[in-house]
Amino acid sequence: MKKLLKNARTNIIRGLLAIIPLILSYFAVNFIYVVIDKRVMGWLHHLIGFPIPGLGIILVLVILYLLGIIASNVIGKEFFNILERLTNRIPIIKTTYQVGKQIASTFSLPESQVFKKVVLVDFYKPNSWMIGFVSGSILDTESNEKLLKVFIPTVPNPTSGFLLFIKEQEIRNTTWTVEEAMRMVISGGIIGPQEIRQG
Repeated sequence: MKKLLKNARTNIIRGLLAIIPLILSYFAVNFIYVVIDKRVMGWLHHLIGFPIPGLGIILVLVILYLLGIIASNVIGKEFFNILERLTNRIPIIKTTYQVGKQIASTFSLPESQVFKKVVLVDFYKPNSWMIGFVSGSILDTESNEKLLKVFIPTVPNPTSGFLLFIKEQEIRNTTWTVEEAMRMVISGGIIGPQEIRQG
């Protein structure tokens, strides 16, 4: 019975993590189309006598651009910090907000645009592998060897981690994409590839 309940709980959490991005995407599209584009088009249609399709979406993009400018200055950052503190007090909203924030942080990382491949690194102890992202190579002038620059992210927040300089023969290559590996890091291994294949 305990095993059945544990299995049910695991699958429920797995399903929740899988569906949260879909829910966020649905609400974003619904907000853009129904709340803004439809209302703006209706208001303009009433005002000038004819509709202008897509104008609402253009206004949304302009608003997002302005929000991006606001978020990049001190006042905007403080506002979003206050918003985050408020959402942290509401259990369900807190979970959704944190997952969304982690996903956004992951894909806003400059490193995520230049990662060459996903590897496994024998970091803490033998035969205990950690996910790493190769961002390039560097020459060790003392040994005249090429070392790989490997970023080891922390779970579930890949915006922090460790940077290793390691010999190529000391890593395991994989066939995973950067996106697959990132999903695994963010979900704590719940979502991601089901097997390791040599790359």
